[in-house]
Amino acid sequence: MPKEFAIPPVSFPSSTTSTASASTNAGPPGTNPPSMVQQRRVPAAPFQPPRPSSIPFMSFDIGSATATTTTTSFPPPPHLRNDIASSSGTLFLDEPPLLEELEINPSLIWRKTRSLLNPIRVDPSLHSDPDLSGPFLYYIAFGLFQLLAGKVQFGVILGWIAISSIFLYSILNFLAGRNGNLDLYRCFSVVGYCLMPIVMYSAASLFLPPTGTTAGFIVAAVFVIWATRVSSRLLAVDELGASEHRGLIAYPCFLIYCLFSMLVMF
Repeated sequence: MPKEFAIPPVSFPSSTTSTASASTNAGPPGTNPPSMVQQRRVPAAPFQPPRPSSIPFMSFDIGSATATTTTTSFPPPPHLRNDIASSSGTLFLDEPPLLEELEINPSLIWRKTRSLLNPIRVDPSLHSDPDLSGPFLYYIAFGLFQLLAGKVQFGVILGWIAISSIFLYSILNFLAGRNGNLDLYRCFSVVGYCLMPIVMYSAASLFLPPTGTTAGFIVAAVFVIWATRVSSRLLAVDELGASEHRGLIAYPCFLIYCLFSMLVMF
């Protein structure tokens, strides 16, 4: 049977207690001291990095940060608020209107439209400054009237406008030769503005009898001739140097507006 050994408990007294106990247990001089319980030494701490306060980018003052936060959280005094409001109001007064930034002039669009209402007296000077804001409104109106008639033709209208403007630009520059100074942007503007009679015809067709009758063809011819006259007038005056050849200019315009009138009739 194995022999059991009694293991005394291990205690870790403090340095003061161990010193006192050593002095009390020490025997008279010349004699060997009694056996003392060996104390476990605590290992020294490994290398410690420097404190964060010594690192420049990690050091900060908590008090100053709190003070700055508290001071900036308060609203500015009344006199500063008035200065800020007056300066912001001055900045907004210096800004141009939104329509002017978008190059949309409603008064000019209205004057151009009013000049086209009389096909006998068209003012070409108003159309010397071309724009696309007015024609775009006519394209949208034309598509909306066709939508009321049960025809979704927005893409067809925009596609035909682009093709017809490029076609008219090419034909008229071939006719004018070196004397022609018609650009494509002006051609888009003129074709779009002169689409106004066809837009009126599209609106009137919602209340007129079916267009397959003779009366429907006569009404369509009136609006097509109206659009052809104003477009040929705007393109012939001081643009191609060919005002005496207005019939040649009117022929491609007549073909273009006949196509748009067919969108309404069929």
